[in-house]
Amino acid sequence: MGIQQLLQNVDEQVFRTYVFWAAVLVVKMLAMSPLTGRQRFSKKAFANPEDVTSMKNVAPKFGDPDVERVRRAHRNDLENILPFFIIGLLYMLTGPAPFIAINLFRAVAIARIVHTLVYAVFVIPQPARGLSWGVAYLATFYMAFKTILYFL
Repeated sequence: MGIQQLLQNVDEQVFRTYVFWAAVLVVKMLAMSPLTGRQRFSKKAFANPEDVTSMKNVAPKFGDPDVERVRRAHRNDLENILPFFIIGLLYMLTGPAPFIAINLFRAVAIARIVHTLVYAVFVIPQPARGLSWGVAYLATFYMAFKTILYFL
């Protein structure tokens, strides 16, 4: 199967939806850095000596639980959103049903946003974080599985 034939499998609405939600997730991931910085400043928890040279009576501080929570949420994004970016593109090449593909992309993005909100912004007890992680994980896994089957 040639590249031209694969590209013909891509539905325009599916592509547009993927691009939109992928861009939303990029913005969400970029927002994690200022969120970490906000926590560092509010808790005066700076990891590097050069970060506190202009501040009086502030020494480097490691392991603040609130800073670490945001950092873990950011790392979780890297572990889960980056695979979605790749598999979402590959999944589009399989010519999936638009309704399914569009809703999978939405589910991943919304679940990842909810995951960040309940993990790092408004801390809500489990199972909120686990459920939001699971929705995105299962949707991404489904796309990967369907892509593998298509190209067997």
